[in-house]
Amino acid sequence: MKKSLKLLVANRGEIALRVLRTCREMGIPTVAVYTDVDELALHVSYADEAVALGERNGYLDIDKLLQAARQSSATAIHPGYGFLAENAGFAQAVEEAGLTFIGPRSETIALLGDKLASRQVASECGLPVLPGSSSPLPPELPLEMARQVRYPVLVKAAAGGGGRGIRLATCAEELPEVIAAARQEALAAFGDDKVFLESMVQQARHIEVQILGDGRGNVLCLVERECSIQRRLQKLIEETPAAGLPESIRTQLYDAAFRLGHQLNYRGLGTVEFLLDAQNEFHFIEVNPRIQVEHPVTEMVTGMDLVKEQLLVALGAPLRMLQDQVELRGAAIEARVLAEDPAQDFLPSTGKISFLKEAGGPGIRIDSAIYQGLQVGADYDSLLAKIIAWGENRPTAIRCMRRALDEFQIGGLATDLEFLKQIINSPRFRAGNITTTYLEEFSPQEAQPESELERAVALAAALYVNEQHARKPTPEPNHLDLWQRTAWQEQMQAKF
Repeated sequence: MKKSLKLLVANRGEIALRVLRTCREMGIPTVAVYTDVDELALHVSYADEAVALGERNGYLDIDKLLQAARQSSATAIHPGYGFLAENAGFAQAVEEAGLTFIGPRSETIALLGDKLASRQVASECGLPVLPGSSSPLPPELPLEMARQVRYPVLVKAAAGGGGRGIRLATCAEELPEVIAAARQEALAAFGDDKVFLESMVQQARHIEVQILGDGRGNVLCLVERECSIQRRLQKLIEETPAAGLPESIRTQLYDAAFRLGHQLNYRGLGTVEFLLDAQNEFHFIEVNPRIQVEHPVTEMVTGMDLVKEQLLVALGAPLRMLQDQVELRGAAIEARVLAEDPAQDFLPSTGKISFLKEAGGPGIRIDSAIYQGLQVGADYDSLLAKIIAWGENRPTAIRCMRRALDEFQIGGLATDLEFLKQIINSPRFRAGNITTTYLEEFSPQEAQPESELERAVALAAALYVNEQHARKPTPEPNHLDLWQRTAWQEQMQAKF
């Protein structure tokens, strides 16, 4: 590692704090940046230095960020997620300034940021892509062309990610208005109003595969994540492993993600996203060339520090392990605590945090940057905290998450904590019967306490795992142990 390394984190909130913590463990000097509304934010005081950016859009100002790097003598920049994390122009500017960008190469980000181009690359790698337009839609789509489209259909921004710039059209008459709305959101979010059409998968599951590459042709597939519980196409609850996913499909998803990563000579962290239909046939969606909000669930089952791995490969180090050395253990679930009111269609809420009690105990990890007395405004994303629960199996992880949600308390503003409890307590969630339309169909009345049977199955599974570990004092890294345990649990439930 370069002795002169000094890292500027071009972000805020929990992800800035997350990166800063790894840097402190690695002995890397750090620089935080902040806008006027974030002057009292935790990441500002946690870093070794802090540089003011001025007004609220400072995190999107490339010139100000580069000036902050020069002012502080930073030698590398970590973009986090959101803001400029997937902006190829920012990555290129960092590179041209002689600094190290902690992420993929700028040309890789540019390619993957164009969803039409990434669909083409995926297709060339043999990945199944959804039917859709091969070029951006014209400014005005003729009605006769609209009538030839198979509905329902998604209108998607060609640039960006995070569920923005995506709209659903159910008929030809809706399409012009939907295209206009998608264009407007895409332009506001990404500075690019190009959109295209893509077939919609009914009753789909949103499954993604975490990859890590070193830019030397080496790529790891770490684990898949189930991300189907979404509101407004943005994730609310994520977990790994994906419940009930056939091993043959898991293998195919890993193989597809590996082939794409290898084709791109990928460097850094990335997430290859897929949709699975009711027949378990999968389709490529996109690649997110950054660390993701839900990365902690992967860390919990692999024991890896993904930020550390990001830093190492960005600085030129090769991958530190082979695929068969990736050890997976247990199951993990992440719930996003939002300053939003689910009863008001997830309307953002603001206010001063008057009371805060975070969850803790075995199996619980909290990623947040909030504190009692913090003034939560509407300037940025509504994410307050992430609760991550780990257990030796899915039922145990669910029980751990239920305990954490009961413990976690925030006063002074509306949050989705109670709504998250209702989801975790629903029989459908506990059974793993999850699709992207889950929240549209969900009713809080579904929530039920855990049954005696479920507790018995979870206990039996834990005893079985302990027995197996007792027989193998030195467990060998093995993908199958985890998946076999999950299958056993499902078989046990089916018998009763």
